[in-house]
Amino acid sequence: MSTTAETNISVINPRIRGFICTTAHPTGCAKHVQEQIDYVKKQGPIENAPKNVLIIGASTGYGLASRIVAGFGGGAKTLGVFFEKTPEGGKTGTAGFYNTLAYEKAAQAAGLYAKSINGDAFSDEIKAQTIEAIKKDIGKVDLVVYSLASPKRVHPSSKTVYSSVLKPIGSTFSAKSLDTDKEVVKDVTIEPANDREISDTIVVMGGEDWQMWMDALKDADCLTEGATTVAYSYIGPEVTWPIYRDGAIGKAKADLEKAAAAITNSLKNKNVKAFVSINKAVVTQASAAIPVVPLYVSLLFKVMKEHNVHEGCIEQIYRLFAQQLYNGNVPALDEAGRIRIDDLEMDPRIQEAVRKLWGEVSTENLKEISDFNGYRKEFLQLFGFGLEGVNYEAPVDTTKV
Repeated sequence: MSTTAETNISVINPRIRGFICTTAHPTGCAKHVQEQIDYVKKQGPIENAPKNVLIIGASTGYGLASRIVAGFGGGAKTLGVFFEKTPEGGKTGTAGFYNTLAYEKAAQAAGLYAKSINGDAFSDEIKAQTIEAIKKDIGKVDLVVYSLASPKRVHPSSKTVYSSVLKPIGSTFSAKSLDTDKEVVKDVTIEPANDREISDTIVVMGGEDWQMWMDALKDADCLTEGATTVAYSYIGPEVTWPIYRDGAIGKAKADLEKAAAAITNSLKNKNVKAFVSINKAVVTQASAAIPVVPLYVSLLFKVMKEHNVHEGCIEQIYRLFAQQLYNGNVPALDEAGRIRIDDLEMDPRIQEAVRKLWGEVSTENLKEISDFNGYRKEFLQLFGFGLEGVNYEAPVDTTKV
């Protein structure tokens, strides 16, 4: 990133370190948000959609998609909570910061209420600020989306800092993985989590904070009669189970599912329903950090595109709202009581094709038998890079979109 005499005016280039891009492009992020808005508007309005929506984790990925679908698919007033860095000292803000500016700008132009709160969603202070905003501006909410993915949590009661891990349980895990920087397929070995790491991961990524949010909203009388709340999760294919479903993060996701039942039970007098939605594998900042997943996603994209069933975050969430939660539908639940919008990914034909490619993939044939280029393109687009119609050679103001 080169900067002119005016500190905020810069030519911004992607700086990638592993699964993180340390820069974000304001204009590109705005274009990416607008593309998602355009998709939703093209699908048409959602009937019986929620009118006042709180999205916890609203600035990227599935949370951002939820805000866009709620606002531009249902005309909802949206209140977004997230933790993003603002531009400072010549450095860009994070992608989520620019995504939010772009959403608010588009919402204002469309006459939609959109307010955002930037801070630690795990904290009592941010919960209190959010409740104050609800009471002041919209009264009550009829949908709460819980879409947090964080490596750490400062517990509001003890102020203890907990960290989550992506590790197997019980034994060492070895499998193919992908070094996305070097474009090399290699074996990865991960040692098992100890008991402390497992319990800490549950504290960070489990259901306690979701339940604390719902309790706080209930106590403040900020939930409508018959409100819905949904949290997002993932199961994935067997190749990822040792590190995901059966690993430390899987224990946290099981705790999330327990929280859904507990929330529904504790709010039954208001007929509030809590659901866990199992979503498909997509390129997000969180998923890019999970060993094995970038390689699996690259193969999955290849197969799903060949079958014309590929979906990103916005397609998934529009389908969740339009086919499961609203439009007069009753959610179709699996045997564990979960909504499954990973159904296209987990189609046996898709999975069998991916398994075959998994056995064949190597560094030499990576780009031939996978959609690594598609994976890389979507990864860059998360940070506002690689979008058509954006002049990346032009200086931009890092404080605006």
